[in-house]
Amino acid sequence: GHGVVPGMVCSMEGVLDMGYVMAREKVTSTVTIQNTSSLTLPYSLQLDSLSPTRDRDRQEIPAFLTSSVQRTEVVGTQNYSGLSVFSVFPTEGELEAGKSQEFLVTFSPDHESLYYSDCLRVVLFGKQTAHEIPLKGAAREHPMFVEGGVPLDVPVESLAVPAPAASQEARRGGLSVCPCAEPQEPVRSLLLLLEYVDGGGPAEPARAELRVGAMESPLLAAKKAVEFSLDSVPELERAGIELEAAKGALDRGQELRVRVSWAPPRGLQVSDLPLVTALLTLKGDSTECYRVLFMARVVSA
Repeated sequence: GHGVVPGMVCSMEGVLDMGYVMAREKVTSTVTIQNTSSLTLPYSLQLDSLSPTRDRDRQEIPAFLTSSVQRTEVVGTQNYSGLSVFSVFPTEGELEAGKSQEFLVTFSPDHESLYYSDCLRVVLFGKQTAHEIPLKGAAREHPMFVEGGVPLDVPVESLAVPAPAASQEARRGGLSVCPCAEPQEPVRSLLLLLEYVDGGGPAEPARAELRVGAMESPLLAAKKAVEFSLDSVPELERAGIELEAAKGALDRGQELRVRVSWAPPRGLQVSDLPLVTALLTLKGDSTECYRVLFMARVVSA
């Protein structure tokens, strides 16, 4: 007889990031697998969120009580409706030698969250895992987003459905209320850490960036651009922090990277390392503010 090792190649390596999507809408992506062996392979596609042993596996210390380095969970935020956030089709079949098969992965969140995640496994013969594809995605109630820097929040959300904000109730009543009227309550805080590496000679400035995006949605008839602006620019300049663009506008479906750089001036003391807070304002179908903390420091090579 001849022993044959089953072989399979997947078109997706690493994390399949579905990106940002409006809550209650969906986006799809295609993954292809190819049978490189000389025998027919029975396969199935399994999601960790639908694992029959998931409840048993979760009887551990809650993820939000452990550090980010120690967290090993792959299943993140789930839909309030109980329906799967991620789905795949087809889920099983047989793949003949040398043939390929495409799979459609769908991301359909029903509420706003930045931490949707799951893991898709290609299983052969019902027991052998051939490929693991981590899945992630984010959903927003408004067609704009900002990300970048060092995470300051915990990637685990409460199961409680948040109550409508007073500003949302005011909008329904016809009042125009800007969330930025209360700068102490921004949508989110972001930390940009600028580390200048001092090797004793000339060095490149420390660099970081923010990613500002405007999403497309078939439910939004108007093609209104998303405008963004960052305040405290003079204070940033006095601290030696340079911005590539302090304000601008994006059309739907566009993204812009705001690059930030910093080089320490001569005679800088350790006690004088800059820490500047600025508000990033986004205006589209609504107005949102983000608190951005610019922290600079010098590290030795």
